[in-house]
Amino acid sequence: MTSGRREDTRLPARWESSDPPSFSVERQSFRRRRLVDAACALPLIGMILWLLPLLWYRSEVPVSTSHALTYIFGIWVGLVLVAARLVRLLTLDRFTEAEPDGTDR
Repeated sequence: MTSGRREDTRLPARWESSDPPSFSVERQSFRRRRLVDAACALPLIGMILWLLPLLWYRSEVPVSTSHALTYIFGIWVGLVLVAARLVRLLTLDRFTEAEPDGTDR
């Protein structure tokens, strides 16, 4: 039969410190990973934006073909510009990670 007392539920000593755990991630490394994530998400975003005109087919107000083609071409240009910007940022980021003596990590 249990006596109603709980067993010792204290945390281990290494978890009892008043300081929160520190996760040290270098700012440049974190930024680079987020840029790579954005580059990976870009095709999915583009596909979703290109599929939106399929929903216009069932709208009450018809959309002219010229407006639809302008939309699709605009999305294409936007994707190219965003991809070019991401490539430039990733390339610049790679050069800033080089060691001071000129060698790459």
